[in-house]
Amino acid sequence: MISQEAAIKSADRNADHSGIETDSPSLGERPRGANRRKFLGQVGAAATFAAGALASPSVSSAQAVGSSSNSPGGVAPLAGVTNRRVIEAMELRVAEAIGDARAPAATNVNNGDEARYADKGGTYSKGLLHDKFGRVDLTSYQTFKTALNSGEFSDFENIIMGGTRTLNGPQGGLCFCLVALDNAQFGQPQVPPAPAAASDRAATELLEHYWASLLRDVAFTDYPSNSMVAQAAAELGFQPTYLGPRNSRGQVTPNLLFRGGFPGEALGPYLSQFFLLPTFFGSQPIGQQQATYLPNIDYGTGFAEWLDIQNGVDTGFRNQVDPQLRYRRNGRDLAAFTHVDVLYQAYFTAFLVLAGIGAPLNPGNPYVGSRTENGFGTWGGPDIAGTLAAVATVALNAVWYQKWFVHLRPRPEAIGGLVHLIKTGQQNKTDVNLSPVIRNSLGLQQSFNKYGTWLLSQAFPEGSPTHPSYPTGHGTVGGACITVLKFFFDGNFVISNPVVSASDGLSLVPYTGSDAGQLTVNGELNKLGHNVSFGHGIHAGIHWRSDTDTSLLLGEAVALSFLNDKAKTYNEPFTVKFTKFDGTTATISNQ
Repeated sequence: MISQEAAIKSADRNADHSGIETDSPSLGERPRGANRRKFLGQVGAAATFAAGALASPSVSSAQAVGSSSNSPGGVAPLAGVTNRRVIEAMELRVAEAIGDARAPAATNVNNGDEARYADKGGTYSKGLLHDKFGRVDLTSYQTFKTALNSGEFSDFENIIMGGTRTLNGPQGGLCFCLVALDNAQFGQPQVPPAPAAASDRAATELLEHYWASLLRDVAFTDYPSNSMVAQAAAELGFQPTYLGPRNSRGQVTPNLLFRGGFPGEALGPYLSQFFLLPTFFGSQPIGQQQATYLPNIDYGTGFAEWLDIQNGVDTGFRNQVDPQLRYRRNGRDLAAFTHVDVLYQAYFTAFLVLAGIGAPLNPGNPYVGSRTENGFGTWGGPDIAGTLAAVATVALNAVWYQKWFVHLRPRPEAIGGLVHLIKTGQQNKTDVNLSPVIRNSLGLQQSFNKYGTWLLSQAFPEGSPTHPSYPTGHGTVGGACITVLKFFFDGNFVISNPVVSASDGLSLVPYTGSDAGQLTVNGELNKLGHNVSFGHGIHAGIHWRSDTDTSLLLGEAVALSFLNDKAKTYNEPFTVKFTKFDGTTATISNQ
């Protein structure tokens, strides 16, 4: 097991001591373990070629020290480099680069909406200049596309914007990755084309948004007794294109509403235990209460306000903070958390919870059962904490490539504007003809009854962030971090004494459902991924369900690549197995 103290403790006891002799010619050199020797031997010939191809033209073979036959891994070292460990480190980098390069670029295909509609009504355009009906100015749009096609910083600086709000980091998608596969090597099958704007599936996802906006302030524990929740579950369950979880009779029940469909997510309370259980960050307590927003205050429901949001103009409105800290208990709380969180925050907290409750390590951890040593910088708390942060950035850049350079899916708020045009007799002001699944729905009518327009209400005054919808950054980072936690911890461990938030969010009470003894680490991690990403998506009104489902799988794929590369850096021989989102087993090994 890994205790909270072990996860955070000082490195003093493991500090280097000067004067220790080695059996190598110079201090710091070490014999290679069999696992690393085997790996480098398998790629020796290719690494030799790559080293020659990548070497500076000013370094000739005569200047190199030794030859490929004398180098520990078969790569000619650079001139003046004689330390055997430094040479081995170079060999490892070259070998990993070659192995990753052999993976072909992924198939990346969008849904065709950009080419389908002359007015770009089915394509992301938030922050650009729009006309009075919300249609993007085509000159502004062309400057946007010029930048995306060229990738030049200067072209991004010349985009014609509609207001003062700036685009959110599009060039992150062009960042190269040196610790996993490159961004362009991820795509299908994890990231299929997004549902087309006029499809029944997209309409069903939008219908789910309208219902979620109406239920934003209903406590999850009150879902079974709430009549509007029952209406939402019934209408969504009637749609064959609804892809959320159903019971054994094919029904969407109030208990299953707005949940994800990965193993373990239908068990227990709506909220993951990792979003509720108290823990410590070192000596600082983390009680899991948060600042949230006052109820019944929504945004973007007037057309002029909606148009300002699309143009990137400050509406002047601000979220009203509830002065009472609360445990998360409803959709607004989840939206408030994701509005300002550090992207991997929930998963770092989950690590602290796992350490605090004494969750056992993955059985494949090489130090499990050791009588003489424990993991620390490798396989211990510092390794886990650092890996979560490291993989988060890799995942974020991978999904940014998909968002900006492949899919350009519009935000739900934008399609809500098309709904309003159509329902107010202005169909001729958009090229997109939306499905009757949304146009004739009860959820849409109920939203109109509350707000007086057909627009989709938003939890935030600015609506969505200024980047395309598909997939989601929160979900991709979540999928990657969840995979890392499964790599380090025993996913089958059952979490004892589960809790649930009271409906007012002022206390935690024991969860006493019949499935209370079935909440595992894996199931609650899967649930946490959807809690966070749906909080930023369905509950806030800014991401589609398919954005989240796709992004979690993309994040998992990024983490698997990252961990496979990282595995070669460990000195300890190991084989780790864990359960993926689809229920199959992943294996990471350096043997």
